[in-house]
Amino acid sequence: MRTKQTGFTLVEISIVLVIIGLLLGGVLKGQALIDSAKVKNLAQDFRNVPTMIYAYQDKFRALPGDDNRAPGHLCPSASTCTSAGDANGMIDGTWDSTAATDESVLFWQHVRLAGLTVGATNVADANFIPTNSEGGRIGVQSAGTTPPLGVPGGYAMCSAAVPGKLVVQLDSTLDDGDPETGSMRAGLSSGGAPVSAANIADGTAYVVCLGV
Repeated sequence: MRTKQTGFTLVEISIVLVIIGLLLGGVLKGQALIDSAKVKNLAQDFRNVPTMIYAYQDKFRALPGDDNRAPGHLCPSASTCTSAGDANGMIDGTWDSTAATDESVLFWQHVRLAGLTVGATNVADANFIPTNSEGGRIGVQSAGTTPPLGVPGGYAMCSAAVPGKLVVQLDSTLDDGDPETGSMRAGLSSGGAPVSAANIADGTAYVVCLGV
């Protein structure tokens, strides 16, 4: 006797395809929400730095990192919890410096001791260097004559290891949506100063700098 063979009906196949489509749509939507949350975190880092600068200036009439009276402002009596800047009106040093004497490093110690943000206050602490949600370095410096990526403004705030798929969205949130122009720009770095990138690739990590 022949065995009767049966298959899926068109209705059953249609139902399966609809279910697969819904699952894929949910996955893609979930990823979009995750990326959006990451961009918000990165954007908040860029918003926080100018706030800290202005709050410190308002409180002590000096730039964090550059404050030559920082020990008197920030340390308990007869202690030396931090070092003084040179009061030249600039945050000297590069944004990604790790030298404890650079004002771009002292910046973080000063604003933390002033209670303007949280974090380790000992420059020798392994967790002293601030990082973004992607694990990349965050830093600030005076723009000077050669600001990173040529960003305009008095100060340049940079954030490293930002995935390319988030760069344009981040730039659209804070600037003009073009990582090659405006106040926010993206570039590549292999240990030195970042170099502007003409095309942003989703899977590549970039340094993003904002002039303020």
